[in-house]
Amino acid sequence: MIAPKKLCILRLSAIGDVCHAVAMVQAIQRQHPDCEITWVIGKVEAMLLSELPGVKFVVFDKKAGWQGYMALRKALAGQVFDVLLHMQVALRASIASSMIKAKTRIGFDRARAKEGQWLFTNSQIQPQAEPHVLDGFMGFAQQLGVSDTTPYWHMPISDEQQLWASEQLVSDKPIAIICPAASKAERNWLAQRYGEIAYHLHQQGFAVVLCGGPTELEQKLATIIQANCPEPLLNLVGKTSLVQLAACLKLAHLVIAPDTGPAHMAVTVGTPVIGLYAHSNPKRTGPYLYPQYVVSYYQQAIQAQYHQPVSKLPWGVRAKGDDLMENISVEQVKDKIRQLIADLYPELSNIP
Repeated sequence: MIAPKKLCILRLSAIGDVCHAVAMVQAIQRQHPDCEITWVIGKVEAMLLSELPGVKFVVFDKKAGWQGYMALRKALAGQVFDVLLHMQVALRASIASSMIKAKTRIGFDRARAKEGQWLFTNSQIQPQAEPHVLDGFMGFAQQLGVSDTTPYWHMPISDEQQLWASEQLVSDKPIAIICPAASKAERNWLAQRYGEIAYHLHQQGFAVVLCGGPTELEQKLATIIQANCPEPLLNLVGKTSLVQLAACLKLAHLVIAPDTGPAHMAVTVGTPVIGLYAHSNPKRTGPYLYPQYVVSYYQQAIQAQYHQPVSKLPWGVRAKGDDLMENISVEQVKDKIRQLIADLYPELSNIP
């Protein structure tokens, strides 16, 4: 394919997915530096990426109903793109794609073009066998002739935001951040166990920080975690913007999180992640650069529910249940902490 002069990307959500998409966008920019890129993105996700270099953002408010579609059409009126990368299979996103004029409309291959996405495209990426979400996105870059799809990230964190984070995390100790909450409560690990791990990290010589959003659930989780840790924790839950959170994650030596956006934000800023998984396949949605530090009950849950190994089931099948995360033990997480320190920070192994 000839390098497009005007490219539109449609990926609305979620935080983790748009973090994966940033790597794809920046791979395209390296190969095609003169390409003019417009990204149609969700309202919350735009808060994290609005200053991304070389990209014009058009925010689509999915909560606005039909008015949101009309606003998108108005925002793009008169524009015709060489290529649209339609990177979200939800029907809502496909309807939004119909507001975008493009000569070539690239979607997922037929096997992954769920909810009728293939009806809204005229070209598809190549099929892939059991890809991580990020690798799936890189398939779109490959359709544009991008040869180097090694993921690199340059996140839009200003000096001012990084200074703010540095002022919050002032410490002469290495920093461990716990982001305990996922978008769905069933994916959260037990707060009491987070408390035990926070205390263990403190005993290992870390300054421990809690981060997250402003919801009542997240505030409650933070309170219970602190109640189960004999040492004081720095509680930044609900006190950061998304970009400020990214700046904090950048300063950390390690992050512990379930299947949630901040885990992927940490990857984009080069901070290793201990991911806690039970419902989704970490080979598909885990922290991309740090699969060796994942604690997973996913395979056991799938085997118990479907009576078949993961390899015999459709890629991406989810395990169901409100109590699956209880099967992840404190000792398993401690083991990953030891492994991570030994691999990446051997100098910290001597901290009393």
